[in-house]
Parts: sequence; C-alpha cells; structure tokens
Amino acid sequence: MSVIGLANQTLTTPALIDLVDQFASAIPQDVCDYIRNIYRRNVVRNDCLAVQLEEAVASMNNHGVTPVLLKGAATLATAPRERRGARLMADLDIVLMPDETEKAVAALVAIGYEIHDQSPRGSQRWFAELNRPCDVGTIDLQRSAPGPAHFYRGSGHALNHCVPARLGRGNVYIPTPTYQALMLIIHDQFQDYGYWLGDIDLRHLVELRDLSNSVGGIDWSELSSHILGKLLRNAVETQLLALAELLGVDVPHSLRCRLIPRLQFVRRVVQARFPATRWPFLAMAVLDLRNYRREATIESSRTRRSWSMPRADTLRFLLRTATAVRAGKI
Repeated sequence: MSVIGLANQTLTTPALIDLVDQFASAIPQDVCDYIRNIYRRNVVRNDCLAVQLEEAVASMNNHGVTPVLLKGAATLATAPRERRGARLMADLDIVLMPDETEKAVAALVAIGYEIHDQSPRGSQRWFAELNRPCDVGTIDLQRSAPGPAHFYRGSGHALNHCVPARLGRGNVYIPTPTYQALMLIIHDQFQDYGYWLGDIDLRHLVELRDLSNSVGGIDWSELSSHILGKLLRNAVETQLLALAELLGVDVPHSLRCRLIPRLQFVRRVVQARFPATRWPFLAMAVLDLRNYRREATIESSRTRRSWSMPRADTLRFLLRTATAVRAGKI
C-alpha cells in the first residue's frame, strides 16, 4: 500500500502536511498538491467546528454548565489555529457532570439543536448526540470518560484532572495531557475493542505523539499511577510500545519492555501485513477475556473464578467486528 493510500485509510492525510512542508522538493508535485488541498479543506472544516463549539459552550455557560472538552474539542480549544487542519475530526466530544445533563441539552436545543440519538431511559451509560442542519459535525454529550467505568476507579471523575480555560467568550475545562492520553488509550483499546481485535489506530497514535510534544507533555509516572489491574496495564503498555516503535516517541523503557505488550504489538504488526492471521490471533485474544471479567467485577465480588468460555453473543460480536471495515483502523 502507498503512503497516501495508508494515510487515507487511517484518516491521517492532513497530518502529512508537515512532511510536505519540510521535503516538498523530494516529493512528486501532484502528491504535494493533493495533501495541501486536503489540508486546506480540513482547516476550513475545523474552523467551522471551532465556531460551532464556541457557540455551544457559550449557551451551556448561560445555563450554568461548564463542560469538559475531550479529544478533538480539546484540540480546538488549545491548539494554535495553524495546527487545526492537521487533524480530522468527526464530532465534538463533551463530558458533563451528572446533574448538568438536562441543562446542557436544554442549552443546545435553545440554539437550534435536535437530539439525533440518546441512550435508553435507565441505561447504565448516558449519552446524547445532537445536531443541526447548518453544522459540519455533531455534538456528543457524555457523563463520564470513554470506555468501561472500572478502568477509572482509581482516578475519579474526569473533572478531577482538568484545568479551567477560556474558549471565545465562554469557560471550559480541559483535561491535562496525561489524562487525555489515558482516556484516548482506554477509548481505543476497549471502547473501540482494539485490544481484542489487534487493530492499529494510527490517527490516535499521532494524537498521542502530539500530546507528548505539547506544553507540559505526558507525565509518564502519573500515567502509570492511573493504571489499576493487569489488563489495563497490558493495554496501555501495548499502545505506548506502538507509539515508541512506529512514531519514535521517547517512552520510558519500563513502560515498553514487558512480554505481553510486546507480543500484542507484534500481533498488530503481523495482522496489518498479513490480514489472514487475524483469525488465529483473535482466538488467542479471547483467552484474555478472563482478566477483563475478573477486573470488571472486582468491586462486587472477591471470589476467584475459574476460566470459562465467553458467552456466545460476545464471540459473535467479536467475529462481526473483526470482519467489518472500520474507518481509521488497520
């Protein structure tokens, strides 16, 4: 696969603008023109998202809500304008305190948003997705950080790891680079099932690299302190090993030397090169579901359980997801 083909598949084409700016004389002119065109279009789109975010934040502030910005929304609030176009963004992710959700939804409805999707009443995890015909992206409201809640049991609410910031005429909270890295890894590895499927999300690895290079950067010792349980440690260190090996980030050796993460990383590289190996590797990964179930129930039961096969619906779901074409994944 060509570099452009890989970048298109992994949604990282705009990030190639740095390569074009530095080595334009060594790159074919049509390739330079293509990347610059994609980058310019993405700048326009992300500028529209930034205006949309500022309006939404101002309305929520007027209703007594100060939101926590995640992922792309946090980037729009903190990155210099000239860097906005380097990242493709699908939506605006916002976390709210549990008692602020109704006020936040009312604030957005007041400026023309409609609820496109919402979690069923009584659902364990609340979310609401809102949109307007005039906007380029949706707003995704959450009450908690992405991924299974038990992975954050040692960290508390995301607000505990944020700093206040101004956005236009409004006020927001921005997670520290370290906590953003933790949430991004948990999102990739468990909410998007990357740990089980062996996927590489190159776009999010680039975001981790940018967090490492940001003001303050990632505090590796603090990141380690948030990790509770063998499974999360394996997942985090697998991602950090990929960050070091694929993008050259200087991750401490102690966070990329253990056997299980190294085997997981080798699995990902082999799967990316030889897709047919996905099936035997998936069968092996299912064995680690024991750790997941044991750690997920640690608060409700101290009984040591013997290993058992995952439920049939879990296996069917993993098989369906493994065969699906997923944007940004290789």
